[in-house]
This record gives sequence, structure tokens and C-alpha cells, in this order.
Amino acid sequence: MGFDKKDRRFESVFSRKVKAGKRRTYFFDVRQTRGNDYYVTITESTRRFEDDSYSRHKIFLYKEDFNRFVESLNDVVDHVKTELLPDYDYEEYSRRYEDDGEWEFDQNDNSDGEGW
Repeated sequence: MGFDKKDRRFESVFSRKVKAGKRRTYFFDVRQTRGNDYYVTITESTRRFEDDSYSRHKIFLYKEDFNRFVESLNDVVDHVKTELLPDYDYEEYSRRYEDDGEWEFDQNDNSDGEGW
């Protein structure tokens, strides 16, 4: 069976998009398997200005790894925030993107990370 854009296996059932500056966008998509199970894809899309194309990197995260993944991600982020850069203002970029209108967190975006 080949890839078919209308094949429901490849559609997102829930999605979040985070624009990170002018070049990067992150997509967090929940997808459904044939067996009615769910997994998460995390996609980083980076715009290449030289040829106006995009580079994409994708991580597949399965339910059995959710807790360990989130715990480890929180551990490394907390380590940077508390041990390595405790005086850094981590809210600076959120405020700047909100003020400039560049920052976007679209909770209702159901794009599957493919329509860039």
C-alpha cells in the first residue's frame, strides 16, 4: 500500500504548532495507528533562505516512552535553568515574540506538519 494523502493513518487527530523565530517551526502532532493506538510526532521545520525550501527533522514518540521522555526533557531544561543559566530571563523571548506579533502558539491548528 503506497502513501495516500487521504489515508487516515497519516492525519493528525490533535496538533500544536509553535513558531520559533523567523526560521523555525515546531509541530507536535498526535497520530492514530491502524490498530487505533496513538503516538506523537515532533517535527522541526527550518526554512532555508537560499533556495526557499524547508529542512525537516521528525521524532516519533510512542506511549510507552511518554513519561520517561517528558521527565528527562524537564530534567535537562531544569538543569540549564537552575544550574547553568540561573540568571537568564527565560520569559524574554515569549514577551518579545508576543509584542512583535511573531510568536505563535496555535492550539487549534490541525495541520499535520506537512503543509509548509
